[in-house]
Amino acid sequence: MTTVFIAGSISIRHLHPKVRERIMNIVRQEFEVVVGDADGADTAIQHFLHAMAYRRVTVFCSGQAPRNNIGQWPVRRIPATQRPGTRAFFTAKDIAMADVADSGLMIWDAKSTGTLGNVIELLNRQKYSWVFIDPPTQFLAVKCAERIEALLSCMSAAARLQAQRKLGLEHRLPALHVNAKQSNLFTQDVSGALHAAH
Repeated sequence: MTTVFIAGSISIRHLHPKVRERIMNIVRQEFEVVVGDADGADTAIQHFLHAMAYRRVTVFCSGQAPRNNIGQWPVRRIPATQRPGTRAFFTAKDIAMADVADSGLMIWDAKSTGTLGNVIELLNRQKYSWVFIDPPTQFLAVKCAERIEALLSCMSAAARLQAQRKLGLEHRLPALHVNAKQSNLFTQDVSGALHAAH
């Protein structure tokens, strides 16, 4: 069964119609969905899935209980040894979702390091993402390290500096290029649902 990791920036509280269409296509194909428990995009995604009465959803959280579980779906609690409330604490669940997913659908404000980090985690596992960049409300398929550079080009100078500091991009991007050369990445799309017309 194909599993899709759907996530996005905390600043995004409403799903663009293009994103809703992609999620509806995932639902029509009855794929498994993994989603986080944060405010913002995670909660908007949960509300939309709940409105469609979709049950193939698992909510991931760091620690004992999810902050949001709109549909009362099954919960996967990820142990985190870092201090509660820190970025590293919440990153534990994101890494776990990247591990179990086959592909990702990310809704990004061209600022969030968390969402950008998710795309990198998936790519590092040789899994692709469709990233909806808002603004300018367009999708970008991220299947290789060069597409990470395309995402970075959407960021302001200040946001890019923050991403470099928080994510260690100077080390992670060269590693992605090496991984790409060592294997023939993404010869087939495992999640056709993410190709819905928009």
